[in-house]
Amino acid sequence: MSTSRRPPLIGLSGRRWPAESIPLFDYTALHGEEVDVHLSEYPKVLEKAGALPVQLTRNTDPVQIVQRLDGLVMTGGADPDPELYGEEPHPELGKVERGRDDWELALIRAALDARIPMLCVCRGAQLLNIALGGTLVQHLDEAPTHARWHVPRSERCHTVRVAAGSRAEQIYSDQLDAGMLPTNSLHHQAVGRPGAGVVITGTAEDGVVEAFELEGRPEVFAVQWHPEMLSDVIDPAFVWLVREAAARA
Repeated sequence: MSTSRRPPLIGLSGRRWPAESIPLFDYTALHGEEVDVHLSEYPKVLEKAGALPVQLTRNTDPVQIVQRLDGLVMTGGADPDPELYGEEPHPELGKVERGRDDWELALIRAALDARIPMLCVCRGAQLLNIALGGTLVQHLDEAPTHARWHVPRSERCHTVRVAAGSRAEQIYSDQLDAGMLPTNSLHHQAVGRPGAGVVITGTAEDGVVEAFELEGRPEVFAVQWHPEMLSDVIDPAFVWLVREAAARA
């Protein structure tokens, strides 16, 4: 929990969809309009952890906004465009949102330049790796092991081996059992070639990258699972982020 005089201001990235893609807004008069979409679990858990969450839109200038934020969460979502890392699309690639990709990459780079605490979740972790020159595995051969869309999102359905001495070990020390962390899993892509400075600190039993850190950047942490959906507790990753952000507030 934050012990500062004011709660730390933590930004959340989001999506922008055509209004007609959402039944509530599917009226002829609204066709061509756009709707900014943010999943509510992120701000809910941040508020519980002691932060003041603010949902960012694509009209927010990345360089200017990071000067006002105490922390940042790069959220999950659609598959990043493989053109960003020089590959052709895989047949199993989902629908991409290139406008979101470009804006979020600029936001990540601005946050890195400003050295604000940043938690990158699922797609956010993948984009961080791309921003650092890395690639993705566009479709895991054993995707059903990781894309557990048929089970409740809060179900801890597989385990992650956490590297000894890592930030991940420090953050999740109370949840580890012999170095193993139970998590949920809602992805069919993952980090491929690590980007510059990426240190892999969590892997699934099949070797898929599940968590990583950046060399010499203690304010950055990335996970492939969805900690915001583990509603049984305030996930330690958000406790860590709020504590780091509170030190700047």
